[in-house]
Amino acid sequence: MAVRAVVRRSFYQDSMVLMSVAARLRGQPGVREAAALMGTPANHALLAAAGLASPEVKGAAPGDLVLVVDAESEAAAAAALEAAGAMLEERSRASGVLRRPRTLEAALAARPDANLAVISVPGAYAALEARTALRGGLHVFLFSDNVSLADEVELKRLAAARGLLCMGPDCGTAYLGGIGLGFANVVPRGRIGCVAASGTGLQAVVSQLAALGEGISHGIGVGGRDLSAEVGGTMTTLALAALARDPRTEAIVVISKPPSAAALPALESAIRATGKPVVVCCLGAASSGAPGTWVSTLDDAADAAAALLRGVSWSPRAFSDPDSVRARLAALGPARGTIRGLYTGGTLAHEARLLLEPLLGATGHRILDLGADEFTVGRPHPMLDPDARAAQVREAARDRDVGVVLLDVVLGRGTHPNPAGVVARAVRDARETAARAGRGLLAVASVVGTDADPQGRRHQVEELRAAGVEVLPSNAQAARFVALALRPELALALLGPR
Repeated sequence: MAVRAVVRRSFYQDSMVLMSVAARLRGQPGVREAAALMGTPANHALLAAAGLASPEVKGAAPGDLVLVVDAESEAAAAAALEAAGAMLEERSRASGVLRRPRTLEAALAARPDANLAVISVPGAYAALEARTALRGGLHVFLFSDNVSLADEVELKRLAAARGLLCMGPDCGTAYLGGIGLGFANVVPRGRIGCVAASGTGLQAVVSQLAALGEGISHGIGVGGRDLSAEVGGTMTTLALAALARDPRTEAIVVISKPPSAAALPALESAIRATGKPVVVCCLGAASSGAPGTWVSTLDDAADAAAALLRGVSWSPRAFSDPDSVRARLAALGPARGTIRGLYTGGTLAHEARLLLEPLLGATGHRILDLGADEFTVGRPHPMLDPDARAAQVREAARDRDVGVVLLDVVLGRGTHPNPAGVVARAVRDARETAARAGRGLLAVASVVGTDADPQGRRHQVEELRAAGVEVLPSNAQAARFVALALRPELALALLGPR
C-alpha cells in the first residue's frame, strides 16, 4: 500500500473541479481510494478518518488544494498524481483561451442586458459579490453557503429596497421563466408557482407536480433562514408578491421549516394579499388558523395544490399503494437495529426526522443532512460528489447497532450523472459487510426527479432495486416504510384495515 499526496499552495478550485479530479484519480490503474479537496480543518479530519492523512498534507491551509491517493504501489500513486496534475494544467490553459470575465463588473459590461447573477464562491467572499451584483441592479441567485446571518440580513434589506430578489444564501434550486438554476429537475412550465426555503424541498414538490401532470410557472428559492426572526421573511414576502402579480401563476406553494413567531405575521399578510390559492408546507408547523391550506409533508403539498386547481377533494394519505407496502414488508420480515439516515437534502432529512420521531422515538436513530454547512466547507456538495456519502453507507454497516440505512437520491441538471449507481455499489458493499458479521441491513430510499432528467428517474430506481434497495415513491413514504419495518404493530395506523 502506498499513500501519497501533493499540496498545491493557494490554488483554490470549485466543487465541480474537485469532483472531476477525484474521479480521474480513482479511475487510474492501481488506485484504491483518492481525494481531491481543499485543506480546511474539516477536510483534514475527513482525510484522517479515511486513513489518507499522509505527512505531506498536514500543513495544508484552507486555500491549498490537496490531492491524495491510496494505491497498490509507489509507481501507481505517482502516475495517478501526475495524471491529475496534467488535468489541472489542461483546465488552466482552457480557461485562459476562453478569456472569461474575472469580475462581476466585467461580466456586466460584456452582457449589459443581463438581469441576474449566479454566485457560487466560498462563503467568505459571497456577500461581497452579492452586494456588488445588487448594487448593479441584478437579481441574485446565491448558491454559496457559509454566509453569515448578519450578511444575509444586510443583503436582503438592500435587495428589497431595490425591488430585487436575493435568493439564498445556500439556495440550491430556482426556476425563473422556465429556466432552472442550480440543482434543477426537468419539469414542464405550468400554472403553479413555488416559494421555497430549500433546494431539495422545491425539487421534491415540482417533481411530484410533474408526475401529476402539472407544471411550474416560477420557483423562487429564498434560503433556509429567511423566515427566521432575524431575517423576518424579507424575500418570502417579496416572492409571494411577485407570484401574485404573475398572470401565469394560478396557485402558489410555500415550502419551508416553521416560521419564527416574529416572521409569521408577515408571512400570513403576504399570503392573504396574493388573492390566489396558497398551499403552505412549513414542515413541523400547524396552521393555527393562518390563511392558506396547511399540509404536513412535501407529498401533501403537491397533491393539495393540484387538487385545489382541479376543484377536486383531497385528503392526506400515508401511502399511495398500501397493498404493495404490505406485500413488500411481509417478504422482508421485521427489521432490527437503529436507523442511519444519510441525506443529501436538508429539507428531506428534516421531513424524515419529523415523521420518524413520533413513531419510533429519537433514541439511537441518527438522521444526518450531509449537505449542511459543516460537511461542505472546502469540499463538493454530496449531490455533486456522492462518494463521501457512499463512504458513510459503508461505515454504517460496520456499526453493529445499525439495522436500517435511509437515503435520498436527488436527480436533475447540475447533479451527479449517476447518483443511484454510486449508492447501489455502496449498499452492496454494506450489505455484504453486515452479512459477514451475521446481521441484516435494510436499505430504503426515495428518488427525487423525473424521467426527463438527464439521469432518468425510472433507470435510477431500477439500479437501486437491483442492489436490494427498497425504493418508495417519496421521502415521506420511505420514512414511514422504515417505521413499519421496525415496528410492524404500526400497520393499522399507517396502512389502515386490510
